[in-house]
Amino acid sequence: MRTALAAVVFATLLRAQPATFTNPVLPSGPDPWVTFRDGFYYYMHTTGRNLTVWKTRSLADLKSAEKRVVWTPPSSGPYSRDIWAPEIHFLRGKWYIYFAADAGTNRSHRMWVLENPSPNPLEGEWTMKGKVADADDRWAIDGSVFEIAGRLFMVWSGWEADVNGTQSIYIAELDNPWTVKGRRVRVSTPDYPWEKAGDLKAKRDPEQNPGLNIDDPLHLDVNEGPQILRHDGRIFLIYSACACWTDHYSLGLLTASEASNLMDPASWKKNPLPVFWQSPSSSVYAPGHNSFFQSPDGKEDWILFHANSKPDDGCGGKRSPHMQRFSWRPDGTPDFGRPVAEGIEISRPSGERAP
Repeated sequence: MRTALAAVVFATLLRAQPATFTNPVLPSGPDPWVTFRDGFYYYMHTTGRNLTVWKTRSLADLKSAEKRVVWTPPSSGPYSRDIWAPEIHFLRGKWYIYFAADAGTNRSHRMWVLENPSPNPLEGEWTMKGKVADADDRWAIDGSVFEIAGRLFMVWSGWEADVNGTQSIYIAELDNPWTVKGRRVRVSTPDYPWEKAGDLKAKRDPEQNPGLNIDDPLHLDVNEGPQILRHDGRIFLIYSACACWTDHYSLGLLTASEASNLMDPASWKKNPLPVFWQSPSSSVYAPGHNSFFQSPDGKEDWILFHANSKPDDGCGGKRSPHMQRFSWRPDGTPDFGRPVAEGIEISRPSGERAP
């Protein structure tokens, strides 16, 4: 009886929904991430101070979605500061949240993971499983995990050594959701001019760009925010290029066959041009650090990314989450189109529109 009543209530809510939405879906939300399970979308973004999870049947309704702070860092220690780019994943029967954090200095940034066995990640207990790193234990941010044929892999942005200046994309196989198997492998580093717009202004503004460190060099070449998209036997690794404090922040693309050796850098082919970039005519600047999701009925593919609405807004809290549908080209590669302007009516993902 309760199940039937819930179905009627949900159908009524769907009929009450508008058929469209507008971007941004939240006023602020850097590094947006979403995963879908059992009819709900679970969303996270960088707050810098804690880990918050949103739960909703419609990402277009994030502003009114249920949310909960599921973890607050300790007052000191190796994962007490600069909580960046969290991602929530359901792996092997449990929930995991991967995030970057440091001890108060950028150089100490590493990847960490929490575990929760509860079916509902807004409930239950989140416990620290530890640092996710290979034996080199280098600077690392923006970790994302995916599974292919029963094998777990993590991709992230890191330094080759202990000196800042270039961020590259690395991959490693995992023994389990919190343990790296073997050594990391670099699959992308900034090669093209569009990946190398990273000059800093004379003085850094800690409010506008909270992740910057006064001791960092005045120019950085950046590949970061790797995300995995699978389609017709191929793996697309979409990453963010250029420094986030520039309006040139954009998305690049690596491609590999699912049947290839993903730990071999030769398996990954880089697109020579960006696949998604700013649109001044639409007032969308520095689009990047994205994730992907499908509509509730599985018929549509969508990209979720952050962007600024004005030039020179930097990489602080002014970045807000945008979402729009994308398609596939005849050659099987993704076509993300151009950024849709704020305030433009967009049809809701199929399966949640009002009839």
